Amino acid sequence: MRHELQSISSLLFGIAIVLLGSGLLGTLVGVQANQEHFSPTMIGFIQSAFFLGYVLGTFLCPLLIKRVGHIRVFATMAALGSATAMGFALWVHPLWWILLRMVLGISVVGLYMVVESWLNEQASHHKRGRVFAIYMSITLMALGASQFLLLIEDNNGFIRFALTAVLFSLALIPVALTQMVEPKPIPTPRSKLKELYLASPLGVMGALVAGLASGAFWGMGAVFAQNMGLSVSSTSVFMSTVIFGGALLLWPVGYLSDRWDRRRVLIMVSFISAASVLGAALVSDASTLVLLLLAFLYGGVSFSVYALAVAHLNDHLKPGEVLEATRGILLVYGAGSALGPLVAGVCMAVWGPSSLLEYLAVILALLGLFGLYRTQRSAPVPAEEQAEFVPMVRTSQAVLEMYPEADLEPELDLELSTENIAGEAKIEAPPDSSGMSGTNSPAYE
Repeated sequence: MRHELQSISSLLFGIAIVLLGSGLLGTLVGVQANQEHFSPTMIGFIQSAFFLGYVLGTFLCPLLIKRVGHIRVFATMAALGSATAMGFALWVHPLWWILLRMVLGISVVGLYMVVESWLNEQASHHKRGRVFAIYMSITLMALGASQFLLLIEDNNGFIRFALTAVLFSLALIPVALTQMVEPKPIPTPRSKLKELYLASPLGVMGALVAGLASGAFWGMGAVFAQNMGLSVSSTSVFMSTVIFGGALLLWPVGYLSDRWDRRRVLIMVSFISAASVLGAALVSDASTLVLLLLAFLYGGVSFSVYALAVAHLNDHLKPGEVLEATRGILLVYGAGSALGPLVAGVCMAVWGPSSLLEYLAVILALLGLFGLYRTQRSAPVPAEEQAEFVPMVRTSQAVLEMYPEADLEPELDLELSTENIAGEAKIEAPPDSSGMSGTNSPAYE
């Protein structure tokens, strides 16, 4: 394993630098837009544009990689990210910033794709799960550390934007100097949302709510903190506290979900997340320390919602079906992420900054209630038949081939035959077993 990590160290180093830059820029745009007195609704539009670009990039970047190759795409996207970061400082205008955020989303997902496809190519079959976990740990730690770059003294934001541009440029060095052979082209994801929903309604809704919550936090969390009277330094601490909470508690939650009914773990996580942000809304004016403790708890449990949703979906699939289905549910998550900041921004404009927390509490509580409803409609998947929980945060479809349940054989086309029996979706396999038949009996959700 040590030799394998050494061989991919340049890729991990490169993506860590990218995450430092993109993590800083995401929070910085919110902080700077708030200081420029943009309305919460407009800030929501700006931040949503990033996730919209991210989703568009999942379709555009594979075509570009197939045309010119991985290293050229990485160089292009790093240069684009660097130029975009400086663009925020050169002209302060909301429409210009919306365009820049969309371009940045395409750039970041392109960088992710190149590095993640390389990681997948280098990871041997029996060690890909460990490489996946290490990569996700680096992702969370780099995003958490990036928030402290806000502490750099800067009156007009130019220095921080310039630092972000430098980080995007520096990320090119370790990747450009790698001697590894370029991996195979990345396939463009295909969306079959109806089939995914029929296979696991709770899995798909969990991914959607995870995106709605995650996009709102990344886009509007810093705006909420500033409007509640926190300084820039306290805002960076608030954001990093949520992220590090997610990094530390993601694995314990996954450990429980592998041993209990995963639906009930997802329900529990949803209600705890809702309670923590509702409590934070009540104490946000009174105690910064209690706010940070509740923020840590929120990050610790809410960051696992997406991973639990993916694992729950995969409980109902055969290994050869997991890869394509996971790519599909990633699009659901991306759509929720694009919508989250916009909805949260409107809420904050109408009801005040604390309504961000109330919005998060409502959607997570609704997910918990939907989970309770699903438990009444179908039997649980036995723990011994559940797919392995894998810690997952925002990523691209390229890394999903390292998912432990994914099949390395050529991808199989997903075809589902469904019919309703007593109000439940029954999944049947085609004669050649190439369809999404589900690992378990139709009695399972």
